[in-house]
Amino acid sequence: MIRSAHTDPFTRDNLPPNDLWPELINIPAYPERLNASVELLDRTIDLVGREKIALMAPEGEITYGALLDQVKSLAHFFEASGVLPGNRVLLRGPNNASVVALWFALLRIGAVVVTTIHLQRTGELEKIMDIASVQFACVDHRYVEEWSAVTGFHGETFVYGSGIDDDLLQRCALFSGDHKPCDTASDDVSLLAFTSGSTGLPKATMHFHRDILTIADTFSKHVLKPKSSDIFAGSPPLAFTFGLGALVIFPFRVGATTLLLEGAPPPVLLKEIAKHHVTTLFTAPTAYRAMLPHLEETPLPSLRTCVSAGEHLPKSTWEAWNSATGIRIIDGIGATEMLHIFISASGDEIIPGMTGKVVPGYEAIVVDEEGRLVADGEVGRLAVKGPTGCRYLNDDRQRKYVEGGWNLTGDLYIKHANGYFQYQSRSDDMIISSGYNVAAPEVENALLLHPLVAECAVIGLPDEERGMVVAAYVVLMNGFVGSDQLRKELQDHVKETIVPFKYPRVLEFVEALPKTTTGKLQRFRLKS
Repeated sequence: MIRSAHTDPFTRDNLPPNDLWPELINIPAYPERLNASVELLDRTIDLVGREKIALMAPEGEITYGALLDQVKSLAHFFEASGVLPGNRVLLRGPNNASVVALWFALLRIGAVVVTTIHLQRTGELEKIMDIASVQFACVDHRYVEEWSAVTGFHGETFVYGSGIDDDLLQRCALFSGDHKPCDTASDDVSLLAFTSGSTGLPKATMHFHRDILTIADTFSKHVLKPKSSDIFAGSPPLAFTFGLGALVIFPFRVGATTLLLEGAPPPVLLKEIAKHHVTTLFTAPTAYRAMLPHLEETPLPSLRTCVSAGEHLPKSTWEAWNSATGIRIIDGIGATEMLHIFISASGDEIIPGMTGKVVPGYEAIVVDEEGRLVADGEVGRLAVKGPTGCRYLNDDRQRKYVEGGWNLTGDLYIKHANGYFQYQSRSDDMIISSGYNVAAPEVENALLLHPLVAECAVIGLPDEERGMVVAAYVVLMNGFVGSDQLRKELQDHVKETIVPFKYPRVLEFVEALPKTTTGKLQRFRLKS
């Protein structure tokens, strides 16, 4: 390891033992001393200039130069307030310019950013605070209540966005002038990103300064291929690594512009894309499907690149979006543990229904339960390695995620002879009924082809006769009500769309599906 700049050694002391790390390969040749904030702001300004618009946000349009000036003021303020390199600082706020400035400033002084979603509740925040041993918090004034109820926090909270005198952003305005960034090592921890655990206890993934640049120089550079003239937008929160890469790291690496929206339900997102001439969109499959009925009244002539990740992209959704817009959605699989996407494809290399090929810099294989390579065309566990990898903060689950140097993502995949990977299901979502394997996403895709189905989730339920039966939970389009007749119609529709034995013998109509705060479907909650 390189000499750390952290005076607070907490994160380095709590890295997994070396023998539990994944094998890291193809690490870009970055210098040993590296600060991601400097690389994404100062060095980018050298390329595009101070006057280039960096952000279009609720606070207004902000140039790269103005943002850097604010970041320097915030850096001075945090240092004067006692924030030391290596200290953990929690961020709690929606997607806006203030969160971006705070994120850059904290990285600049060598602090470790603990990203949270502004809608998380007190109980969730307490777990994060405890695991990360948070010492400082920056909280949007509209979301103080839940944070104030957290027990066991003895650090200092900075409230921002209120505009009053003791507001963090008002106080930092008293500091000005140039700022010398912390001389961080490329392998100093820069952020702790939390991912949900199946047991309900979140896991903190640890990412270095070099990792932040690596995802821009792998997936973004080779698959996304952004330009400084691009305008990025999307719905994922910046606390979600999918959103952090999409809306900050990727555009800032090339000097592009980002449109930030504090709330972006599909109809709003669609109008904002059109209004601001967005070229590059990141969102979830459900959002693409929800926007489809509105495309005729709100065309998107500026949009040229669409990316989907976070959950399986049904082939039916891909084809419907392509038919309506002419745009081939870039699918991808990533993981919080890996920081971002590692299998994908773009342009003419996209094969509908396939996730894609391994992103340059990464390797992936499909293995059985014993870790042995399976033949092309057979279902197995996805294993991946590359320049980024899983490092949980002081968590025994590291042993389960990393085996033999490979990161095991928990996904079941087929690798085809042409090098393309095809998603089957999460490893705990495969339904085995009467000896047949039924992948939940395949049944979901069939149901989504029916015009009355807005959303659905498929799981396996215990059954004495068959071992398990396929069960579907369906959200109907607005204005329609479930009935026995419609239930049979949907079951017959599935029988006519895929192999008949895969149809859902149990089908329930529900008003909503259980999801995480980042919008990911929680099938396990349907099983309880």
